[in-house]
Amino acid sequence: MRLNHVGLSLIMLLAVAGCASRGEMESLQRDTDELKTRVLQMDKDLGGVRTEARDIIEKSQGYQKDMEAMRRGAADLQATLDSARVDMQVLTGKVDDATLLAKKPADDLALMREDMERRFTSIEERLTKLEKGLSDTVAREESTPDALYQKGLSIYKGGDPQKARELFNQFLQKFPKHDLAANVHYWLGETYYSEKNYDQAILEFQEVIKNFPGKDKVPAAMLKQAMAFKELGDVKSARYVYKKIIDDFPLADEVKTAREKLKELK
Repeated sequence: MRLNHVGLSLIMLLAVAGCASRGEMESLQRDTDELKTRVLQMDKDLGGVRTEARDIIEKSQGYQKDMEAMRRGAADLQATLDSARVDMQVLTGKVDDATLLAKKPADDLALMREDMERRFTSIEERLTKLEKGLSDTVAREESTPDALYQKGLSIYKGGDPQKARELFNQFLQKFPKHDLAANVHYWLGETYYSEKNYDQAILEFQEVIKNFPGKDKVPAAMLKQAMAFKELGDVKSARYVYKKIIDDFPLADEVKTAREKLKELK
């Protein structure tokens, strides 16, 4: 929706006979300033919404149709706000021309204020709907296994193992049989290891080793388990696990590190 005809209407109204009082002119000036402030605030809010929408679009895999619709809505809303800013500039220029504005009938000024109020209310309602649509999409995205796993992993790597552990435990409660469950147990072990809670870390790594023997994370879990044994002073167990990595997974990337760690124990 465009608002350009507001400026044209204003010019036409300048020719209408009648005079507005000083109080009415001051009221119009205040209303105009308020509308300008609202345009700037809506523009700022839309910037945040567009940024959030762009981030979701980059991450989203399963909700492309929803995101395309919201992206079109954001673009349409941006065009409307751009048009509103142009019309507001025109209106502001006319308001500053006190000589011309003094000729406007008070009734016409009131009608113009009401019209602009309706238009900006419509813009605000559309912005609210767009924000709600984004919030709903974020909620759906974060409820998927992949999204929950990635969020936990990101938070862990960001330096908050406790919060990451909460998310990983949520994952296991909701999706205990998911293909990523082995990875989740592994990273749970890493959260404990980073906090030097080696006993609990060993138990989590054992979950991977025992319950997911065919998963790629098994050699990594064994390596960190052996390192945790070493930190606890259990050299015998550490040596046993290092050797088992070398014997059972000769092609794994962790073998090189296991050999080096094994030499350090001698």
